[in-house]
Amino acid sequence: MFKMTDSRYAVAIMASLAVLLLFAAPVHAEFTAANAELPDFFNFDENYYTVYGGPDVTATLVGDNEFERGDTVTLNLDLMNKGLITGFRSEEDDLYLTELEQKLQSTEMSYESQRTTAIGIVAVLTSLDPAVKVKSGPQEAGTLVSGQKTDSPVQFNVDISKNAESGRYPMRLDLYYGYQKNVQINGDNETDLGITNMEVGLWYDVGAQNTTFDLFVKDEARFEVTNVSGDLYPDTEGLLYVTFENVGDLPAKDATVRISAADPFSTTDDQAFLGTLDSGESTVAVFKLKVDDLAVPKAYALNSEIKYEDTDGHDSISDTVKIKTEVLPASANDSGSGMTGIIIGALLVIVIAGGAYFVYRSRSSNNSNDE
Repeated sequence: MFKMTDSRYAVAIMASLAVLLLFAAPVHAEFTAANAELPDFFNFDENYYTVYGGPDVTATLVGDNEFERGDTVTLNLDLMNKGLITGFRSEEDDLYLTELEQKLQSTEMSYESQRTTAIGIVAVLTSLDPAVKVKSGPQEAGTLVSGQKTDSPVQFNVDISKNAESGRYPMRLDLYYGYQKNVQINGDNETDLGITNMEVGLWYDVGAQNTTFDLFVKDEARFEVTNVSGDLYPDTEGLLYVTFENVGDLPAKDATVRISAADPFSTTDDQAFLGTLDSGESTVAVFKLKVDDLAVPKAYALNSEIKYEDTDGHDSISDTVKIKTEVLPASANDSGSGMTGIIIGALLVIVIAGGAYFVYRSRSSNNSNDE
């Protein structure tokens, strides 16, 4: 509460100081008029009116509220003060007021009309779902008299997780502001120049409002690798079988997958046609990969992207989909080749031995006939 002479400029300065003091407290604190104590200066024997009503700050999201997963967006919010004086009660009997008191009463009412002004608005945006994160802190929106809106939108930067499911994501906007709670006015005398030694007492309080609005993550096709098979060895060429599933909400038409082969892999066959995949459907893509002779046996990941036609007929490209595979030790391949050689060698021995036995039997039979 402040005490001053009747000067509009002085009132504005003191009001600004009051708001600075108000918002020195944490912005998330709860402020209510019910908890505020009356300033010592207020003597309600000289309070001519009790006025009801105050600021009513509303917010409107400007622009689209539907985005894609993985987006980083700037939300623009227009604020407007729709505050009203909803009523007032005279605290003095007009029949018994002196001319000075009537003048003071009229002057007080002119100050009371400022009750609907929201002073030093601070806006705080909070996401109610961890898949959406607000990257901006509290934003100042200035002062709005009743019927006024912000000259430019209040802006908040928001990140939407790449793993966000399609659907609705609620956001909460908290608004804090100072406002004139009550006015007391007195003076010594009324002259042709006005009231002498007039004093104005202004009591400021903090108002708090909140509202919620929704952001939406668009439905779309999304892809995951659900299975990988195929043996890859250093200094060999092999086939990799990759199962892609559409785990999104919408179908993907004429989908084609392309892999990015990086060391130790190379390929001349980096694309595969997947066809049309409805939500929940999967198909297998086959890639021929050459593994470098110096490849270290271990797990690797290949990047892939799927190009497809969405339900609106537009070409779309998926997020990067990882294909996890492994290069096996060359010895594992060699052992297999060695075993194959042994088997082939054994077969040759059997064939040769069988042939020799056949020749021997033939000669024995001929000798018997000669005798």
